[in-house]
Parts: sequence; C-alpha cells; structure tokens
Amino acid sequence: MAETLTGTYRRPAFFAGLMAAFVAFAPALAEDKAQLPHLFTHESYVEQVLHQSSLQVDDPKAVFAFVLNSLPDRVKVYPTENYYYFRFVHNGAQYAGNVRLDNETRDHGNIHIAYSIDFAEWKDEDPAMHQLLGQHDGVIVEKLDRLLYRVSYGSKSVVFELNDLSNVVPPPGALAPNERYIGPIFDDSAVRFFLVYNTKLKLFHYILDETVSSDLYVPVAKTHRILIGKRTGFAFYRDHHLDRKILIGVFEGNSRVNSYFDGPFDQLPDNFIKGEDLRSAILEIEPSLKGQIDRFGSDPRGETRYMISPYMHYREEEQLLAFDKCATDKTLKPNLYYACFLIEPEYGAAESEQPAATKAKTELTRARKAAHARTPHSLR
Repeated sequence: MAETLTGTYRRPAFFAGLMAAFVAFAPALAEDKAQLPHLFTHESYVEQVLHQSSLQVDDPKAVFAFVLNSLPDRVKVYPTENYYYFRFVHNGAQYAGNVRLDNETRDHGNIHIAYSIDFAEWKDEDPAMHQLLGQHDGVIVEKLDRLLYRVSYGSKSVVFELNDLSNVVPPPGALAPNERYIGPIFDDSAVRFFLVYNTKLKLFHYILDETVSSDLYVPVAKTHRILIGKRTGFAFYRDHHLDRKILIGVFEGNSRVNSYFDGPFDQLPDNFIKGEDLRSAILEIEPSLKGQIDRFGSDPRGETRYMISPYMHYREEEQLLAFDKCATDKTLKPNLYYACFLIEPEYGAAESEQPAATKAKTELTRARKAAHARTPHSLR
C-alpha cells in the first residue's frame, strides 16, 4: 500500500508488472550500450584545432610528460613492435608519434619517444623529434612481469601491458610445405597476421589470421581470388592450395603518409621470435648481412632494420591482377607458385612492380633484392 494525501491506494497489478519488466530490461539496455561503437564528433576536432596550447613541442621530455599524464593508470600496447601510438593537435597543427618499449632497451630501463607534425602527400615531411629516455632523465621503467612494465615520470605512473600472443599459432593446414612459422603479428591497423618463411624459395609471406575479424574483405571486380579490406585497403590473395589468404597489396597512399594502414613491415613479432629464427632466414636471403644484424634484423646501433615487405604498393586494383595472372599461369613451374606473391621493393613505383614469379625464368634472381633498411622508430 502507498500513502497519498487522501488516504491509501493500491498500485494496479499491471504497474507492478511494468516496473518488474523495466528492472529486468535495464541490464539489457546497459549491455546494448556497452556494445555500441564509440562516437567521434567533428565538434571535438574543431575545438582541438581552435585550442591554443602551451605545450613545448620542441622538447621531447615535455611531450613525454604530456602523453604520460594524459593516459589512464594502465594501458595496452597492441602492436607487436611495442609502439604505443598517440596524436594531438597543437596550435593548429596535428602531431603524431609513439612511445616504444623496445625489446632491446626496455629491460635496461629505457623508453623511446618519437613524434612529428603528421605526414601528408601534399607536403614534405616535417622534422621528427626522437629521444631515448631513462633514469638519467628522471624516467623510471620497471619490469613487473614478462610483458608488463611500469613507466614513471614525476608523480605520474602508467602500467604498459604488452600484447601477449604467446599462444597464437597458425591453424592446422595453414602452412605450406617448406614454410616455417616466425611468429604472430598484431599490426597497428588492428589486423593480425602470421609471418612465415619459405625455406625453399627463400621468401616471406604475411598470412591473414582469420581467427579474429577486424575488416570487411570484398572481391575485386575481375576475380574472386583477390579481396580488398574496406577499412584498411589491404589486398589478399586466396591461396589455390590452402585455406588461407596471403597479403599481396597495401594502398600506396597509406604507405606514403605512414598511416596505420601502411602494411605490417613495421610490426614484426619481436616478443615472440624464437632464438635465431628470424636472423637465420634473413641471412639465407642476404648472406652479406652476416655479422651486421642482430636476431631481430637490426643493425648494432638499432638505427635501421631489415625490411620485410614482399607485397605491392598499389594505386589501382587492376595492378593486383598480375598476382592472379601469375598464380594461374599453366606454364609456371609448380615449385615456383608461392614466388607469385613476392614483389621487388621499388618503393613508390607501383606502376612498375611485378610479382617475382613472372620472372621465374630468372630463378628469382631479382627477387632476392627484397632486403632494404627501414628506421625502427616509425611515426604515426
């Protein structure tokens, strides 16, 4: 019974039932809200552009302090080369960068920061700022567990959880004969790959990890064998022999501006490379690098790294048809089939790139030139 100004009254039975239904429905509403996407508004972007900032962008320590103080107490580093990417707008200019818990420096108490004004196709690259920070800078990097680190500067501490893909392996039947699994890759595009090495043909492939879904892949107009991601622009070829997709193309525009979609060449499986697996594969391709690279494929000073990019930088999907032409060529020797998916790294010259196996008669001589250096301190 409920008290009123005129006495007492009894709630109708349907009202009690309605309240019970609402209480039961409320968790479902909360659950639905939790599953909805995050909304990014133009209003917030405009307000960032119009905001006048006092950040000292020419001082890496000041930027590092700004980044660290802007983070929650715990964050997750998804990319497998251990970059934690960020962006901000400072006095009308958009900056992109990263802090990196590099394999070869983090256990020595050091962390990288790198940033610059964002890249764009219509302008030259702006100068990049980079610094290795450690205890001598007041930055403390503590190892809490194998893939867990606490980074402190001033009064702020953040725990960085590195992405644990220790148990990620290709599904049964996903590797071809003579292929060796190097490790799992979580790209900054949020696409996962298996990096594999063909010991017979001496070449690498990035195989799509289809146990997770992060893009919508649709076939190109002229063949169902080639699929392109709606979000990333990554192009894959459906293998004729195995149930898998091989990365064959990255949109050239994304490579030029160093975006999240520039390809997995800069997210190798650093935390999961076993012993000499990667270095031994690289040296089979480029014996001249013996004594010049470590087990991650980096030079001794860590300034350059062997670049694994067997895919095409394409502008038009028509260019990708060369892969299908090669893979379906009845005159091609069967043992050269997987060489169809190796491209010579003529960066920025997508129009002239051709699958290596179209040169099969040269026994992959030119394709062996797939080694070239890249800086490990990539920006976004």
